[in-house]
Amino acid sequence: MTNKNSSLPLKTPSMIFLSLQHVLVMYAGAVSIPLIVGGALGLSTAEIAFLITADLFVCGIATLIQTIGFKNVGIRLPVMMGVTFTAVGPMIAIGTNPDMGLLSIFGATIVAGIFGFLVSPFVGKLIRFFPPVVTGTQILVIGLSLIGIAGTWAAGGYGVKDFGNPLYLSIAACVLFTIIVISRYVKGFFGNISVLIGLIIGYVIAAFSGLISLDKIDDSPWLGWVMPFHFGMPEFNFWAILAMCVVMLVIFIETTGMFMAVGEVVDEEINEEKLTRGFKADSLGTMIGGIFNIFPYTSYAQNIGLLSITGVKNRSVCALAGVFLIVLGLFPKLAYFVASIPSCVLGGAALFMFGMVTSNGIKVLQRVDFENVNNLYVIAISTSIGMLPVFSPTIFSNLPASLSPLLNSPILLTAFCAVTLNVILNRKSESMKCADEQLKGA
Repeated sequence: MTNKNSSLPLKTPSMIFLSLQHVLVMYAGAVSIPLIVGGALGLSTAEIAFLITADLFVCGIATLIQTIGFKNVGIRLPVMMGVTFTAVGPMIAIGTNPDMGLLSIFGATIVAGIFGFLVSPFVGKLIRFFPPVVTGTQILVIGLSLIGIAGTWAAGGYGVKDFGNPLYLSIAACVLFTIIVISRYVKGFFGNISVLIGLIIGYVIAAFSGLISLDKIDDSPWLGWVMPFHFGMPEFNFWAILAMCVVMLVIFIETTGMFMAVGEVVDEEINEEKLTRGFKADSLGTMIGGIFNIFPYTSYAQNIGLLSITGVKNRSVCALAGVFLIVLGLFPKLAYFVASIPSCVLGGAALFMFGMVTSNGIKVLQRVDFENVNNLYVIAISTSIGMLPVFSPTIFSNLPASLSPLLNSPILLTAFCAVTLNVILNRKSESMKCADEQLKGA
């Protein structure tokens, strides 16, 4: 099997390592949401552990739906799926409300998935509002907004007591340096798994530095079934459902930018039909997530950077990664072992990958007509406003909480500003240009 977009023959050993690379890159983000929400809701260690295994299991299913797809569902591009950070705030608000709770989150997630599936064709028509000046700006901000996460991981991770320890930074630097050297000087198979090699070297250094503990791995069972409705039958609260349906629409707007970024990397145009199929896969993954005791799903940006680094664009690699995620969800001991990778190791790889997402945004912007000063305005203002919640997280804290899904998401805020400014400035500019041409013709 050979990828038409890559010179690498994708034989079975190659696919295995390339797929594992995708799993390791997105693992930290995938398991962090159950940890955050479970901790906020006061769930027990065993309950949080179940959320993590359920999350990995559904991550795999959602990835297979998105990459392989079936009739009118799935964008069929190399995309990895995971629980969205957009839903964290609303889910905690629902879960901590004494009139709602955890079961209301699952019920609202199921209904939001159904709602998203039904409205996908209408949202897919938004593609005409995303010319290069908008998509390039949005991809640029996706990368820039992720760099802070990479820096936090490189410094030891969220909540670590000795944050910024030189040992953490040194390990992250070793991982980054390894990836750069291999990507630059090694060709073929080993060049394409540069991130995986960097992570392995970082893991070994971290192990010798005493940063890895597998003491509790014996407490994890070898086999664990992910049962639907494990916590009980879902409850359907109107306000919880309304909140999660809004989240679903937010996911669609954010996902549009992700799909555009993937399309740029693999040299495929993202049209209305593909966008709609991708939205339907997001919705179906979300609905399945609610049934299997987990949360809404979206495409993961960190894996877009990996596509740029490796140059391997075959969706079968991500599909196999989805199978590995399902296996991790069914075998908790394996999941525990992968979870033992220190944040500083992941941070070194993330700095490279998230930077690649940023550079892809710049690449798209090269197609923009910069002689039209309005395009400069669109990019400048949208980037500045979009990055506000990253550089000043509390800037919108005194505004209504109902606006938080928009104001606290750099991706959504950038998309809103860029689309609005482009319509206002460039539509007017195009009208004036047409009028001038008509006058010259007369």
